[in-house]
Amino acid sequence: MKETQTNEGGSAGPVVRMNKVNKHYGSLHVLQDIELEVARGEVVVVLGPSGSGKSTLCRAINRLETIDDGDIYIDGALLPEEGKPLAQLRADVGMVFQSFNLFAHKSILENVTLGPIKVKGMKKAAAEELAMKLLTRVGVANQKDKLPAQLSGGQQQRVAIARALAMKPKVMLFDEPTSALDPEMIQEVLDTMVELAQEGMTMIVVTHEMGFARKAAHRVVFMADGQIVEQAKPEEFFTNPQSDRAKDFLGKLITH
Repeated sequence: MKETQTNEGGSAGPVVRMNKVNKHYGSLHVLQDIELEVARGEVVVVLGPSGSGKSTLCRAINRLETIDDGDIYIDGALLPEEGKPLAQLRADVGMVFQSFNLFAHKSILENVTLGPIKVKGMKKAAAEELAMKLLTRVGVANQKDKLPAQLSGGQQQRVAIARALAMKPKVMLFDEPTSALDPEMIQEVLDTMVELAQEGMTMIVVTHEMGFARKAAHRVVFMADGQIVEQAKPEEFFTNPQSDRAKDFLGKLITH
């Protein structure tokens, strides 16, 4: 695992900063005074039981989920609430979902070039050249003319990663990226994510894949009941968790 590195052109501060972020669903307080900073080149894995607020935290970072109060900054800029400024800032935040969210009627190549052409104003030839580099990088360049339905789940998720990378994001968010995959396809997606981490991409990953957390994360953030309960380096977290909630969580994993 490489040390964190500084990409060119960014501010010196954290790429993501959440300051006293709160979110309610009715009477349910799903994010409670969340304070989180993610440095440039850092890989943060968010763990916790179901319903702990992990996915809501991830989706709040590019305002797929609105927040009730608090502030979120992306590379020093306050996350706008709506409109064109939000769309522009979202371009800096790549998102990979549980379900691949590819356009079913467009080819793999078109899925990857659409964002750079429409949002970044890239010429088609340049966008296709970039897309082919990224599809090669994630191992599916030979599928470029197919439709998403013609690919396996693992291949589709790797295309989704390439599509997010095509926007040259400052941070990549992964919301349970392997949970919809068959077991034999999970590793190919995790391998792609490990490579990204080793190349210095800033990543926030909500996952149940403990092996990935051990191998690629710089830091584990453990959530329960809408709160960040503890944070530690992976080795420390897995071998010596500090909170009862984390001990209980890890104990259940080991016994299953």
